[in-house]
Amino acid sequence: MSDIFDEVDEELRADRAQQFLKRYGTWIAGAMMLVVLGVAGQQGWRWWENRKAAQAAEAFLAAGAAAALPTTDAKVAAEAFTALLPEAPAGYRTLARLRAAALTATAGDTAAALAQWDALSKDTGTEALYRDLASLLWGLHALGTVEPAQIEQRLAPLAVPTNPWHASVQEVRALAALQRGDQAAARQGLQALANDVTAPQGVRERAGRLLAGLGG
Repeated sequence: MSDIFDEVDEELRADRAQQFLKRYGTWIAGAMMLVVLGVAGQQGWRWWENRKAAQAAEAFLAAGAAAALPTTDAKVAAEAFTALLPEAPAGYRTLARLRAAALTATAGDTAAALAQWDALSKDTGTEALYRDLASLLWGLHALGTVEPAQIEQRLAPLAVPTNPWHASVQEVRALAALQRGDQAAARQGLQALANDVTAPQGVRERAGRLLAGLGG
């Protein structure tokens, strides 16, 4: 008798399962499909991002190698880096913008290079480290083109010890002070640099040579 009851019980469970699947099967299948698609989409996105980063790295290195050739025109090299911008991930896009601006300056178009560095320095989507570097490069190449006082004022917020570029910023500000004829301010800035043990050795040595030239 127990076998009969077991069979009946199994049939009842099977019937309930069929009813359950008829009522909720489509919803369950849809939910499972969403989970599968979500996982597949995440994996696909990672693969695509890795592939995109690898392609960007390869293109960036190729552009850099071409730019390093003595026969390469700086303007053409700048255009090669600019061509990377639409497809490159954020990090490579920032580096490409910096290289394009530097090569534009090398090609003799200082105004265009200054505009590129200025735009990058104000791009809030770029890391502060690179925005500050763009400001520094703007200031360095603006010497002799932009009013020295304007350069000093713009770079002043970056001349703090906590800024990674502060030593180079102070050097540019001292050069700007020299351009506007304020030797006292220039000497003060250069002396601070020469005494700054945290500043790169090259910066300290240049500061010392400039001080010697000023008789200080």
